[in-house]
Amino acid sequence: MHNIITDCLRKPAILGILLIQACGSSTQEGTAPVGRGDPPAQPEDVFAPGYWEGATLVWSDEFEGDSLDATKWRYETGAHGWGNNEWQNYVADANVTVSDGTLKIAAVKVGSGQKVGDYTSARLNSIKSFTYGKMEVRARIPEHRGNGIWPAIWMLGSNIQSVGWPECGEIDIMEYVSFDPGKVHFSIHSTAHNHKDGTQVTSGAIDLPTIEEEFHNYGVLWTDKYLKFYIDEPDQVQLTILRPANSNSANWPFSQPFYFLMNIAVGGDWGGLQGVDDSIFPATMEVDYVRVYQVD
Repeated sequence: MHNIITDCLRKPAILGILLIQACGSSTQEGTAPVGRGDPPAQPEDVFAPGYWEGATLVWSDEFEGDSLDATKWRYETGAHGWGNNEWQNYVADANVTVSDGTLKIAAVKVGSGQKVGDYTSARLNSIKSFTYGKMEVRARIPEHRGNGIWPAIWMLGSNIQSVGWPECGEIDIMEYVSFDPGKVHFSIHSTAHNHKDGTQVTSGAIDLPTIEEEFHNYGVLWTDKYLKFYIDEPDQVQLTILRPANSNSANWPFSQPFYFLMNIAVGGDWGGLQGVDDSIFPATMEVDYVRVYQVD
């Protein structure tokens, strides 16, 4: 177990616990989810060892049945690069299936390859938003067969349509790039700290040798005082970020509702850093569940 902070792929590791950090992937377009999550009361003992033992399940999708629950998720579509020069066209329906208790998101090659629009994928946004809690997603990353994909499980501030990115804030619960197999990344973004300005700070690449072969839990413990990212169990914290003493909307946009996103990008400034191998498609990420727990 370790708490480490590094700038995403570009700066040396800094040991310890951070006051604020950010690293990055994507921007958001389209209509923001209509759900709003009123923050539960945040007692002063959020640092107490047993604080999260009192959390109860308030929302989940277990992906039972044979179709995506349209009351919980919506598709975000388009092939405009998504702020990162990505190549996929996010489409509705065709690249998502629900079966045998899991959600499958597939990235597929549909054209000659090596340019925008030659690949399709899916980007799902939760309709409901949440403020604070234990956010946990159990997932298996696509089998490693080469470079070029960029799966992510993350959250964006629901005010993105009014303030834009990075002002809305971003919480990256799990990011993976296939040119660096067997590793996972955790990050956050804000106006003060984001990869577009080269000011990002992140966990960097954390070894997880079975990420492509096995399901793992990816979670964040989120209060008005901190964000703690973990793998598998809440006591396996990999990255802790403390709210700055002089916090504001620029350095701490994390006291408002956020919604979930799940997607597989193809190529892009980070995912395509070492090219895209067309032999790897189709590539499928499986999600067993998405759960939100809160402390009353």
